[in-house]
Amino acid sequence: MGLLYATHAVVPIFKAQGVGHVVNLSSVGGRTTRAGMGVYSATKWGVNAISEALRLEVHEHNIRVTIIEPGLVATEFVDNISDPAAKQAIKARFKALTPLQPEDIARAIAYAVTQPPHVNVNEILLRPTQQE
Repeated sequence: MGLLYATHAVVPIFKAQGVGHVVNLSSVGGRTTRAGMGVYSATKWGVNAISEALRLEVHEHNIRVTIIEPGLVATEFVDNISDPAAKQAIKARFKALTPLQPEDIARAIAYAVTQPPHVNVNEILLRPTQQE
């Protein structure tokens, strides 16, 4: 719901300004899914759908919308998994590669928001090099 509340709060301000940029964080899970990840993927597919619909609704107001879709990122996400089997599986995936760092995501966002006004970077999908 946070994405909806934040969007509802900023879009009127952006319309009044005549310019703005909404950046929503999704996930590779918004494009693909894995066994046991259906609910997570569904929420990320929702982020993508809401973002694309928003882009279509606000582009005439010079409001840009970008979706950032990272793969595995080194965050506390794994620590919050309550299912022991799922936690073990994701830890094994992290050990098999060098995950993205939060700074990598920040650079992707900076790239999107620093493009000239006539450029809207709709999506950035980034994964660790070793992630399938």
